[in-house]
Amino acid sequence: MPEISASRLTPTTSLRDKALEILRQAIVTGQIVPGELYSATALAKELGVSVSPVREAMLTLVNEGTLEAVRNRGFRIVELSQQDLVDVFELRLMLEVPSVADLARMNLGAWKDDLERLVVATENTVDDATEFLARDRDFHLFLLGLRGNQRLLDTVTVLRDHTRLYGLGDGANRQLRVEAADEHRQLVAKILGRDDSGAERVMRQHLEHVQQEWYGAPAPVRQEA
Repeated sequence: MPEISASRLTPTTSLRDKALEILRQAIVTGQIVPGELYSATALAKELGVSVSPVREAMLTLVNEGTLEAVRNRGFRIVELSQQDLVDVFELRLMLEVPSVADLARMNLGAWKDDLERLVVATENTVDDATEFLARDRDFHLFLLGLRGNQRLLDTVTVLRDHTRLYGLGDGANRQLRVEAADEHRQLVAKILGRDDSGAERVMRQHLEHVQQEWYGAPAPVRQEA
């Protein structure tokens, strides 16, 4: 099992929440991979904490549909079907596109430096797929967090974690990461420029690129019943 790149957990942090964040990051960046079984005991030992908070974090991921429990053996990543990916893509369009328009209608000038730092972090990591995934996640969740809706943020976090299992990984074309980083910069410019329709357009384009990463072409159209 690859070593999880995360700082040790400390008593000053909610151990369950911190373990959950570390596991999410490990799944998204490919340190925890589909097809392999992982035990709460082994992960807890690696993180230097007791088993309980790690098991609680893994059960949270089970409830979210990211992991599944294998009786008496451990946990593994749930592999999504093509239709699952279509469903997730539709939900992300419904939630993230109007959200960035809302952000553009807010005055986020006070966050300009933070947003610039996050954009630069993605631009500087396009040559490292694993690091780029982590910085891409930081950018989008920070940005959406400015919307001020915790339930929205939690929902999109789960959806993004599901989709990032299938895109921009080690086998992805570096050019896709370059384009994604550029779209981050465009998106911030539209939001800070109070251009809500422009922000929607860039976000939709950004999500469509993610969709193309999954399939190598536009995703199949949903079949009507």
